[in-house]
Amino acid sequence: MAAQEFYTRMGDGKRVTMTKEKIMADLQAGTADAADMGTIPALTADDLERLLDIICDRNRVVAVEPGNEVVLTYDIGQLDFTGDNGNSGNGVDMGRLEAALIHERALGADTFELAHSDYSIKPVKPVISMEMQTMEEIQQEIIAPFFYGAMPNMGLYYAPDGPYGNPADLMREFKIDESMQQSELAAEHLARDIEYVGNKIMAAGADGFDFDTMASAGDADFVGGLKGVEALRKANPLAYINTGMAGESVMGIHGGIEFHGKTVAGLFPHQQVKVCEEAGANVFGAVCNTNTSKSLAWNMARAVTFVKECVKQASIPVHCDLGMGVGGIPMFETPPIDAVTRASKAMVEIAKCDGV
Repeated sequence: MAAQEFYTRMGDGKRVTMTKEKIMADLQAGTADAADMGTIPALTADDLERLLDIICDRNRVVAVEPGNEVVLTYDIGQLDFTGDNGNSGNGVDMGRLEAALIHERALGADTFELAHSDYSIKPVKPVISMEMQTMEEIQQEIIAPFFYGAMPNMGLYYAPDGPYGNPADLMREFKIDESMQQSELAAEHLARDIEYVGNKIMAAGADGFDFDTMASAGDADFVGGLKGVEALRKANPLAYINTGMAGESVMGIHGGIEFHGKTVAGLFPHQQVKVCEEAGANVFGAVCNTNTSKSLAWNMARAVTFVKECVKQASIPVHCDLGMGVGGIPMFETPPIDAVTRASKAMVEIAKCDGV
């Protein structure tokens, strides 16, 4: 008699069938990979059995048990309506006010945010007065906490888009010292822009600031973002500040840059959260990247392992980043709902994150 098989996914979203034994083997391999890479505990046998039950659930959509509900937050603001599906959007033409109110009143969002179409600090700076006006107008209508969101995106500060030399180009020319210097200068510039944009938007009535995809341009990007958070916190003691990461490990493009004496290259979620706490963040967005060639089981086990240890080490709430290509969810423009709900349930009930 053939072994019973269950519908599941690969990391690219492809639908496949696997036996319960194969799913368990991938769960074990995924948690072992995370434990080895992050030098953290692997999931327990009970955790793995619970993950197995979640993945093998015959229902297409699963949910947390009553009482386990968590805060739901959203990044990129209205862009998930107005953007094209390459950005996980729906291509629906509407204004930012309408998008905010639909998220609050129709979709049940616990928080929402205002966002520029480029969703980065640098392009917001020259149009900050218009963003301030929009923030003030929407705050008159919305009830849920309404933030401003942007990526530090320090890549925009490098040539050809910005005033500083591109570290990658300089390293190819063996100009290592110059590459490191340009990274440091760009980080300082980014921190100043975060302080300027952040204080302006807070003055317009924002409830807080969501720093999305921190360290996307490597360790100097992370330090620039942290210094910006620190300055924003100093000027706005009561502001909600969320620091969401770009990846599970900070890329060491500079290699030696520090924040408060701590080298940030190579930090994993349970270490990233500590420097974000020190900078002044009061919520941390943990990230684990999806491997498209591995199964949903492998990716979920790996992601839950990282986030469980992050929650254990954190002194602030951890809102796990769950979406296209992160948190165990497949790397696909519009992630399949069966995978999304399974990863979400696992993060809440096994990793014990505070929000999604």
